Amino acid sequence: MSLKKIAQMTGTSISTVSRVLNNTSSSCASQEVKDKIWAAAQQIQYVPNSSAKALKKGASVQSIPQYSFYIVLGRISNLNDDPFFYELYRCLQNHIFKNSYVIAGTLTLQDKLPPIQANQGFIILGRCPLEYVQTLKKKTKNIIGIWRNASSYEIDEILCDGEKAAHMAVEYLLEHHHTSIAYIGDCSYESRYVGYCRALMEHHIPFNHSIIFSTDQTKESGFHAANQLFQSIKKEQEHPCATALLCANDITAIGVLDALKTYPKKLREQFAIISIDDIDESGTTKPMLTTIHIPRNEMAHMALKILTDRISGYHLETLRVEFPPRLIVRDSCPPNLKEKNYLNSKGI
Repeated sequence: MSLKKIAQMTGTSISTVSRVLNNTSSSCASQEVKDKIWAAAQQIQYVPNSSAKALKKGASVQSIPQYSFYIVLGRISNLNDDPFFYELYRCLQNHIFKNSYVIAGTLTLQDKLPPIQANQGFIILGRCPLEYVQTLKKKTKNIIGIWRNASSYEIDEILCDGEKAAHMAVEYLLEHHHTSIAYIGDCSYESRYVGYCRALMEHHIPFNHSIIFSTDQTKESGFHAANQLFQSIKKEQEHPCATALLCANDITAIGVLDALKTYPKKLREQFAIISIDDIDESGTTKPMLTTIHIPRNEMAHMALKILTDRISGYHLETLRVEFPPRLIVRDSCPPNLKEKNYLNSKGI
């Protein structure tokens, strides 16, 4: 019994293994235990009992297609580098195992491409260089990318537009009377930064480059950028340079919250922070993060459907499916009461 074998390999119970592999709850086990269970499942190429499932549906075991997939880390070299891609990867694993398919391996951009069989496909997580896609396309057409914005790569794509997500976040801050909005993230014409800029321009809000911080979007860089911002705000308490902040991703925002803890209570209670991704940890921070949800589970599910459809030869044209982002309102975005009262006094 595979579940029993995985339990023995990881020193956990069969019920814990089952809960993790069936994704019954994000809190069913610690991340360390989950990692061990998923690694063991991949090592023995665990799949659910296909025979039992087929017999229940009245199908023969031979009629069940057997696909295997390589998952390519397009933006990171290690899953622990970015919680969003870690959670997206786990969603993919879950859907692959539920469909009785197999993960052939996990690759980084530096890894040599393996020999490829006709029933195998590649799922790329995060935008990678065009050169890598071109090299891969010479070996197979069974490729799909999951990322934030459309590319010109001529492969199947699953998207959730980062520009729209950032624009939505800024609009929410503006609705709460914040017009001095800082930004922490990649500013090299990255889609989320473009969305931030577009929203400000649409509302005729001038750019304040002193409150825009270009970073590598990690927890550590968020912490350091936030300290620079908060120091400036402390010096200008009557007319603060910013009353709100958009972070390009949740892990950056978590670093910002760590920095905010060391500042006066008045700043902690009045400063608004919003981010993008809605990783699991964003719902457990203090305050809990208001964020833009990127539907990673649905994106993983659709990517697998489209890729198996292509492997089976049911579509030849390039497909592009876009999922909309969604606002998740929590506790980290108090309204700018000072600005609201001022507008009310002017009858606006």
